[in-house]
Amino acid sequence: MDTNPEKIIIGIAEFVVVHNPAVLITIGLGSCVAIAIRDPVARFGGLSHILLPSISESNNKSNPMKFADSAIEIIVDKLLEKGCVKSRLEAKIAGGASMFNISGNTINMGERNIEAVKKKLNELKIPLLASDTGSNYGRTVEFHIASGIMYVKSAFHGVKEI
Repeated sequence: MDTNPEKIIIGIAEFVVVHNPAVLITIGLGSCVAIAIRDPVARFGGLSHILLPSISESNNKSNPMKFADSAIEIIVDKLLEKGCVKSRLEAKIAGGASMFNISGNTINMGERNIEAVKKKLNELKIPLLASDTGSNYGRTVEFHIASGIMYVKSAFHGVKEI
């Protein structure tokens, strides 16, 4: 067991797929959602930080990693290229907060992002093992590929292990 795995930071609209041991980190999730997918047998995993629900609803399609639907497809394709088996893939998600409440006139992007992620995972038959989503606070995520544990950190809610 590697006691000091490589730590890799994933920015907004970015993703990384890597063999363990590694810790994938994304910081400052508000309405964005972090999507972690791994194959525990092949020991590969990926983390994506998505911004919007669907590429089909966007005029600017230049970065497919911004969108829940296209980002998940790309990560799954990369995992399969690395020798992962689709039936073994499993997912965890965090984020999707409602950060701005404009007197009842809210387009809740966080909720739309969560729904889009769950819909795409369901379409691809990838089980969602755990999630820490919604509410009204930001999160930072550390996804440990070796164990599959996702640590979700927030300023006022401490650290959750999912």
